[in-house]
Amino acid sequence: MIINLKKIDALIVVALVVIASFVLYNAGYIDTDPNPEPPVKPIVVEEENETESEPIPPESLDSQLGYIRAVTPEDEGKHFDKLRISREQWYYTVIFDDDSELAGWTATISFNHMAWGDLLGTLKPDLMVVTLHGPNGKEYGGVINKKRGLGIFEKPTLEADAPGVSVTYDNSWAEGMAPNWHVHIEDDDIDEDHDIKMDLDFFAPSDPYWTYSEKIFQKSESNLASYVFLGCNVTGEVTVDGDTYLVKGIGHHEHTWTPNIVTKGMIKEWDWCQITLENGWNIYYSNYKIRHTLLDTKETQFNPFGAFIITTNQGKTLTVLDDIEVTVKKSDSFDDKIFLFVKMPSSIHISAKPSGLQVLTKSYNIEVELNIKPENTYEKVWKLPTYVGMKIGRSIIDGKITWTDNEGVPQEVELNGLGSMWNMRALI
Repeated sequence: MIINLKKIDALIVVALVVIASFVLYNAGYIDTDPNPEPPVKPIVVEEENETESEPIPPESLDSQLGYIRAVTPEDEGKHFDKLRISREQWYYTVIFDDDSELAGWTATISFNHMAWGDLLGTLKPDLMVVTLHGPNGKEYGGVINKKRGLGIFEKPTLEADAPGVSVTYDNSWAEGMAPNWHVHIEDDDIDEDHDIKMDLDFFAPSDPYWTYSEKIFQKSESNLASYVFLGCNVTGEVTVDGDTYLVKGIGHHEHTWTPNIVTKGMIKEWDWCQITLENGWNIYYSNYKIRHTLLDTKETQFNPFGAFIITTNQGKTLTVLDDIEVTVKKSDSFDDKIFLFVKMPSSIHISAKPSGLQVLTKSYNIEVELNIKPENTYEKVWKLPTYVGMKIGRSIIDGKITWTDNEGVPQEVELNGLGSMWNMRALI
């Protein structure tokens, strides 16, 4: 009996060994290769630490109100056919990015129906701006003004229609309706030394913003108004002297009109800049002044016609700062002298923060310090009896923005990029 049990135990042990060997072999733990290769050490891929995203400044909640972020097709069309409105401008600017064949170049285009007294003594109030400036100092285009045909047999130089944008200046034109516009430039007079053609498509990924209006709610009925589309995607081509370049970048489109009661004599200086930063943000700045900057001066005041707007997402959300302090440094160059003591700026320093009326935004202690340095520009001066000067072109931008977030933690972001700037100075 004892012998039989031992035999059974032995059989059980043998069976277990066979089963275990089979399992280990199929699992790869037993290698029958007589010359096995050395084991390969497994490769461990270490996960990269996620880069910390850049902080985003607080949004101005009042900038999202419906009446301040909407325009109609009629708003986009002409207004100067009304008796009370004497001037109207359609602006298009772009800073071409690194994927463009004109990387780092800036373009400024403007169709201007001016008031008769704006260019006093010229009797040529239809004005057009087409400038193209590169990082290498190259410059094309310029500013021209021509007669306004009023007779039956004399066609106006600048014509416009509605609804939507529909404006022409000789062979150049812009047309479309939000969010898409096409701009075609073909004018032999704009640059006597070079042949320039442009075909640019503008697409606005977000709603516009009314920068000013004499009406609080019914913006469309205003006789004095301006709105801007920020962070537009721009694609197309630019041809200079027969060479064509494919271009893309970020731009903006602005539309402004003013009534007869706003005369040239009321606005002595105007500084305006569209900025694209290296981090993808965009800034819009404009400032109208009723007196001359005769010396390097600092000016602090609430200006209803001034604006400083930051967007981190092509206009979807906005940080609007109403309290703007501007320090203008006059140029020492004789070439920048317009007349008497009036000179174009060599640089502009801006300090901006929320005004006392912006209670919610003010609680974040937002402050901006920004420097605008013209680098490559075109100058146009109308002497006696007009006394108006313009400086348009490429500018270098640097500065910073600081604020306190919801947890009370201080935040700071460096601001570096390029701007398309326009300075205007008038003596009388």
